[in-house]
Amino acid sequence: MAKKNAAAAPKKEAPSAATTSTPVDVEVPPPAKPTVAPVPSKRTPGTAATWDQVLQNIYTYYMKETPQRTKLIDVFLAFLVAVGAIQFLYCILAGNFPFNAFLSGFSATVGQFVLTVSLRIQSTEANKTEFPSVSPERAFADYVFCSLILHFFCVNFIN
Repeated sequence: MAKKNAAAAPKKEAPSAATTSTPVDVEVPPPAKPTVAPVPSKRTPGTAATWDQVLQNIYTYYMKETPQRTKLIDVFLAFLVAVGAIQFLYCILAGNFPFNAFLSGFSATVGQFVLTVSLRIQSTEANKTEFPSVSPERAFADYVFCSLILHFFCVNFIN
């Protein structure tokens, strides 16, 4: 009867390679704790004053340290941004019937902005190490030449 019970008992299979594993000394890091976003604190009266001071310091430094030539270029850049915004708003509100005229005018504004930024970068004293062979006069001559080419293409694009 013992033979019968032994025969009736399920046979144990030899462990396969997939189920066996060799012990490896791998240290598993503990699960990361969920981070809680900090609760934004209420503004203190000093916070607004700090931003005011920062902006005031930037303005004071700009007015004191920036040469007059660079300030003039910055004013022209602000003018170009305003002209581009007005052209874009006009296109949205009034329509763009002669689309090539809008495209030409807007391209001229963006192109002139890019050329003016290039002039500002090349003529700034802090960037003399980047452009050792370019004098401010040479940078301005390049600027005028490229501006003429840009406007020539824009006028021809209007048709």
